[in-house]
Amino acid sequence: MPRACELTGKAVMTGNNVSHANNKTRRRFLPNLCDVTLMSEVLGQNVRLRISANALRSVEHRGGLDAFLLKADAAELSQRARLLKKQIAKKVAEQVAA
Repeated sequence: MPRACELTGKAVMTGNNVSHANNKTRRRFLPNLCDVTLMSEVLGQNVRLRISANALRSVEHRGGLDAFLLKADAAELSQRARLLKKQIAKKVAEQVAA
């Protein structure tokens, strides 16, 4: 399982530890990933995702998982999230047509 957020694409970054003597050693900056279960109101089911704490705040700010996915760019979503986005868009289109 990659260390990347399924919704925002935020992943491991690399950089340097810089000491007081200005010695540089390589280090990794890991994203703050959380295993969460989010509710999709349109689909009526719970979805387990591994997302960053920052993405969780964004989901809540935008008004839930459905609103976040419909507005999100598909390029930064994981494969599972892209599939979920398609299902939600299809269901919303059906509801509008009915």
